[in-house]
Amino acid sequence: MIAWKLKLWRAAGAAAALSLAACGGEAGEAGEGGEAGETGEAAIGGEAGEAGGEAGEAAIGESGGEHGEAGVASAYAGLSGDQRTALRIQHLRGFVIAAEGVIGRGGDTDVVDAAVLVQQGLLEVYDPAANQFGALDIAPVRAAGDGMELSRAEMQQRLQAANAALDAGLAELNGVDYAQLTVRMIDIATGIYQHVVRPGFVDPIEYQHSHGAAQAAQQTLRFGETALRDADADAFSEAQSELDRFIGLWPSADAPENPARYQQVLAQSSRVRLALSPYL
Repeated sequence: MIAWKLKLWRAAGAAAALSLAACGGEAGEAGEGGEAGETGEAAIGGEAGEAGGEAGEAAIGESGGEHGEAGVASAYAGLSGDQRTALRIQHLRGFVIAAEGVIGRGGDTDVVDAAVLVQQGLLEVYDPAANQFGALDIAPVRAAGDGMELSRAEMQQRLQAANAALDAGLAELNGVDYAQLTVRMIDIATGIYQHVVRPGFVDPIEYQHSHGAAQAAQQTLRFGETALRDADADAFSEAQSELDRFIGLWPSADAPENPARYQQVLAQSSRVRLALSPYL
């Protein structure tokens, strides 16, 4: 049933993407970033990108399973223990945040769209590595994914409960490096964005996934704010500013007519990493 729903969602997303592309040639020009994204993939994640072929071979379970998001495997390279678990939790949270973004649009399909985004997170991130999420209670997240027939208010409540469960799962972990975790979430958001803008085509689904991951990165930095400010207040302020600029490349929960080019996202992700380098 879930797979069938996702096929319908993909079909709707493709139609929306064609509609966006038909709105004008500027999006097509911006799509030149798609080719650059293919060649720039190794740059994402810094030293993690050096894993190259290993990251590709390890994609199953490392980045959300065989059908997971392209370009995110390198974000998991070199991580282990609670740090890897923290990344899995935040990666999944990105889909919940994306769902929160669409639930407030005021459209007739908001609840269904939000539920399917959560389902996609479960299928791509949680299900392939369900035994690697620590003490996370996944039931509230699944409940949000099953909420297609709920009212808007009920769906919002389920998304809040899903976020609370993710908070609790993260709180159970020890010694999480939030600067490193922020950088890895930036890598995931950037990796996904490679496939958002292509010549004559904008993928609205990949846009939502990357938008959620970027928002989750910003939240991750906030989680570590106290310790990071205590360690280096100036570095934290700079990192926060650069991350705000990164988030600004996603002006809305849905893909705009002329979204940012991949090169812009990649360049700003590097600025965020540089700002966080005192902690890494």
